[in-house]
Amino acid sequence: MEKSLYELLRRVDTPSVCNAIEVAQGQRGFASFTRGTMLCSAPEEPALVGYALTAKIAGVEPPTEDPDLIRKRRMDYYRYMAEGPQPSVTVIEDTDYPQCISAYWGEVNTTVHKGFGISGALTNGVMRDLGDLPDGFPVVAGSIGPSHGFVHVKDFNCPVEIFGMTVHPGDLIHADRHGALVIPETAIADLEAALNTMFTNEKLVLDAARQDGFNFEKFEQAWSAFEAART
Repeated sequence: MEKSLYELLRRVDTPSVCNAIEVAQGQRGFASFTRGTMLCSAPEEPALVGYALTAKIAGVEPPTEDPDLIRKRRMDYYRYMAEGPQPSVTVIEDTDYPQCISAYWGEVNTTVHKGFGISGALTNGVMRDLGDLPDGFPVVAGSIGPSHGFVHVKDFNCPVEIFGMTVHPGDLIHADRHGALVIPETAIADLEAALNTMFTNEKLVLDAARQDGFNFEKFEQAWSAFEAART
């Protein structure tokens, strides 16, 4: 991913990227995005952009595996997170969903992952310690709760599902307070140009609508120019 594209993606919201992917692909129907309402710990911060580092957790019930195996997997997980390609986003599926109780993303874990150089976290699970999370590490989560339960890592570097969206390790993620999406590899090369084209075309309608004296006739003219520009 080019630096200019990365910086642009950090500045724009996820709905804009969703639209721009369809511009880059030349058709509607892009569907690799989350469904339903998600919560963002820091909606005022730049969007989460990076390659997915994935894992599965659980925490409603205590783990039944050997404690040594659980500890080893935990340390292997942290090594995987620390050594992954950057920019990166941690993508965690809580397999207890929709009965998640384990707030894996609190002050300690977010600070550790930020220290590894990761941009933020995306999860269908729980976050907590709002107000104490570090700046520069937004969490987009399914819910907020007070307890860590019996949280433990079940697997990592594996496909996961977040609110109806499948994520594979290494997928390019964009996420903010609207939810998240996976940017198709085939769209990456054309995405920066697609975003700029989309913003230019939208201004044809937006600039007209913001002027004094805007009415249906002026809307019709602006919309005609907009449709001609985007076809």
